[in-house]
Amino acid sequence: MNLLFHWLRAFAWRWLDKIDLPLLLGLLGIMAIALVVQASAWGDPAAALKHGVRFALGLVALVLLSRVSPASLREWTPLAYLASLGLLGLVFLFGTGRSANLWLDLKLFHLQPGELLKLSVPMMVAWFLHQAVLPPRWGSLAVCAAIIGLPFALTVLQPDLGTGVLVAASGAFAVFLAGIAWWRIGLFAGLGLAALPIAWQFLMPYQRDRILVFLDPETDPLGAGWNIIQSKIAIGSGGLAGKGWGQGTQSQLNFLPEHTTDFAFSVFAEEFGWLGVAVLFSLYLFVVLRSLWLATQARDTYARLLAGALALAFSVYVVVNAGMVAGFLPVVGVPMPLLSYGGTSAVSLLAGFGIVMAAGSYRRSWGG
Repeated sequence: MNLLFHWLRAFAWRWLDKIDLPLLLGLLGIMAIALVVQASAWGDPAAALKHGVRFALGLVALVLLSRVSPASLREWTPLAYLASLGLLGLVFLFGTGRSANLWLDLKLFHLQPGELLKLSVPMMVAWFLHQAVLPPRWGSLAVCAAIIGLPFALTVLQPDLGTGVLVAASGAFAVFLAGIAWWRIGLFAGLGLAALPIAWQFLMPYQRDRILVFLDPETDPLGAGWNIIQSKIAIGSGGLAGKGWGQGTQSQLNFLPEHTTDFAFSVFAEEFGWLGVAVLFSLYLFVVLRSLWLATQARDTYARLLAGALALAFSVYVVVNAGMVAGFLPVVGVPMPLLSYGGTSAVSLLAGFGIVMAAGSYRRSWGG
């Protein structure tokens, strides 16, 4: 028994010494809620097992990446960026999906390259800015725009506007954390608003319908407005304490579409109410704040920018999905991180937190 104890302690010290325990506990709390929600949404507790396997794979990636020094990760960044772009290119040739070609069917599992870009794009931006003069000047901003713009354009052409926007946001956060001047941020925001009428012309018909329905869901209650109307009913009917696990009528009676993926949060809100939502959002907030704190502990510019960008991007994923299912934002097909069913998303998110932990564990020397 003593020998086993010493072996386990040695194993933990060898592989888990870079793990940030508070952040891991926050993530485990979210994952536990996710398994409960998925078991209810599928109507079969055993169905959540597959989601649990994906979490296990993601945790393995988290542990492994937490042990990779930021300096080593920085060396591999250009290759990771090019590889994810290459996989995205393969989607146009061999991609599968219901309404858009988003996945590569690898037989054992489906790979969504767009999820990988949420990691590789901020990695590449941080890699470039690590060598640049900060705050970034116009030349550096132009290079960052190209790094972000190419995968954004390719993702939107799939078409997957929601993932494209999130990929762009993850890269933009790295630029923001590099200290870009506020007047430049205002200028880019103004240019973006001015380009909206032009962008409207390039949207797919169903994407335009989603925006129009967002403004007034009752214009097509049995068509494009159905999802958001049913989602709002589910969230509102949950009340303070919810209807109880497995008792949500909107999901159990199949009124709520995509209740295991994009609208998993609606299932949770209906069954556990606002008290449950408060607990879940508290966990999300803790994970984001802890990740940002770890980013401040990073040794170099690359690690600080990357860890901070991943933390802020994670917060945007939460806000966009919550706003989408509650009717405050258009439906753009963005899952709730870790809560929604999705293999590539879960593994890539947990891998990203492994990078955040590595950034915090390989700390700079504050004594000089």
